[in-house]
Amino acid sequence: MIRPARAEDADWARALVRRAYALYVPRMGKEPAPMLADYGALISAGEVHVLEGGGAPVALIVIYPKEDALFIENIAVDPSTQRKGHGRALLAFAESEARRLGLKALRLYTNAAMTENLAYYPRLGFRETARREKDGYSRVFFEKRVD
Repeated sequence: MIRPARAEDADWARALVRRAYALYVPRMGKEPAPMLADYGALISAGEVHVLEGGGAPVALIVIYPKEDALFIENIAVDPSTQRKGHGRALLAFAESEARRLGLKALRLYTNAAMTENLAYYPRLGFRETARREKDGYSRVFFEKRVD
């Protein structure tokens, strides 16, 4: 089940993101941007959705419309529940939301040091559109058309 995050999910979301992104800190030499986000504010803005498994939250996605696309700011899956299709389920949810909103594409970026993501997104139909430094991070931009 995927549901909008509630105010009481903010502490869980912060802790989940810290666990999910911890392996990237040594590669990047600093905390990835999702570790620095204000999850209370993102939840208040209606941008966070939670995937529950076994009656408990196990993953989240941060999404919002931007121009003609649905922008995926962050996907985080609890490391103890990875490789069970949760990331794919959240991406399918985002695609469904983009269609519902009449948007033409999904867009996201990942850090160049997150090499797993550089292989993962193309397998799901995303194509790389750019690489550039942004906000002090080396980012790789992807897009998937949904029309």
